Amino acid sequence: MTHPTLPEFEATARHEGYDEVAERSWPANAVVETHEHAFAVKALVVAGEMWLTADGTTRHLRPGDRFELARAAPHAERYGAEGATYWAARRHAG
Repeated sequence: MTHPTLPEFEATARHEGYDEVAERSWPANAVVETHEHAFAVKALVVAGEMWLTADGTTRHLRPGDRFELARAAPHAERYGAEGATYWAARRHAG
């Protein structure tokens, strides 16, 4: 599956009003219990796999899959046997 490059992802995100872009990599089988962020996020999975639980639903995400979370949205994350990497555009409260 073809996805944008990181600079293309960042340019689009900034055009859409996101003020920060970060590459996040997680180790194999990592688990992040339910938490919230002080920013909204729009992300693209680029390697590995993860499970994202939000609003009572768990999504299995692989390279090419995208997800969005509103600011302060409670969610949990679990990463696969190879870990995962995603690009996250963040929009901080302003």
